[in-house]
Amino acid sequence: MTVSAPLQGDGVLAGGPVVRRRLTDRMIAAIEWCAAIFVGIVALDIFLSVALRKLFSVQIPDSYDLGKMLLGTLIFWGIAATSYRGSHITVDLLWGAANARWKRAIDVFATLVLLVVVTVQTVMLFDKVRATYVDHLVTYDLAIATWPFYAVAWLGDVCAVLLIAIRTWRLIFGSADDAEPVVVVGRAAVTTVKAVE
Repeated sequence: MTVSAPLQGDGVLAGGPVVRRRLTDRMIAAIEWCAAIFVGIVALDIFLSVALRKLFSVQIPDSYDLGKMLLGTLIFWGIAATSYRGSHITVDLLWGAANARWKRAIDVFATLVLLVVVTVQTVMLFDKVRATYVDHLVTYDLAIATWPFYAVAWLGDVCAVLLIAIRTWRLIFGSADDAEPVVVVGRAAVTTVKAVE
């Protein structure tokens, strides 16, 4: 006796690889949105600090410390967003001259190196979070505990490791286009397209 799995609206078996890929791509999109939100928070902090100081000669208490920690948080969440897409600055003289097979091998090697480096960085950043918690470090003016800011930055680094691992998996075990995420808009899925040289 054969039991058939339920079909989704697009005719794909529920729980199949496409469903898992869409779930992964939604998670990737959520992480990228978090990075974008941190960009907005840092920009707003800088704008308000400068405007209040120049127009009203008023300073936001702990604005320097908060701005510094928010910028650090932005950097780690930005690493998460750019590492998956491969949209960070790269030097690809050798890659550009290689054939498709070697390009894929170079991509896998580079992504594995990035995974190892960011994993070590994540472990070391957790040690910094733990140390700031244990030492009860606070900001100067308002005595706000600094460890939550470090913890949010560390979460961005954890997301970077997760996204780099997903990218590595897709590069090694997927098709050539598998490393590119599916952009999910409402219920329709659209794959991103790379420019062909």
